[in-house]
Amino acid sequence: RQIARFEPQLLVLLEQNEFALSSIEQEFTRLWPAQRIAPAIGDVRNSARIEAVLSQYRPEVLFHAAAYKHVPLMENENAWEAVQNNVLGTLRLARAAQALHVGRFVLISTDKAVNPTNVMGASKRLAEQVCQSLQRDAGTRFVMVRFGNVLGSTGSVIPTFREQIA
Repeated sequence: RQIARFEPQLLVLLEQNEFALSSIEQEFTRLWPAQRIAPAIGDVRNSARIEAVLSQYRPEVLFHAAAYKHVPLMENENAWEAVQNNVLGTLRLARAAQALHVGRFVLISTDKAVNPTNVMGASKRLAEQVCQSLQRDAGTRFVMVRFGNVLGSTGSVIPTFREQIA
């Protein structure tokens, strides 16, 4: 939504969740009808799909926000899923971006990556380190940004508060 304010020629929306992708596609059609979008189903852990989408659209900038982010859920039995998605998915996506000469790769990280105390924070810190390790003088430029809890984002606390108030 924020990227659309800059009026890119095309906004490619890669999403693993069919319902989420359909919802954002409908929202864009309604609120930003002039914005060209390309919805694509895919998982950052699927190298072949990532390479196909990047090859087809050749983005100049890639914003990587795919992450398992619910701290309690990503502990214990789900820890390996968090690592596979947050770390290995980042590695696959970053390598594909380099191979296909994406100009800039922006990793959306979390404040929980600072001195991590849980699996989710540690996996996001490792994702940052993956991007740092791939940074070279020429080619794809890797940028990492850390956000705290973003109100109204998927999985934010706002819906929980609404339910509790109701």
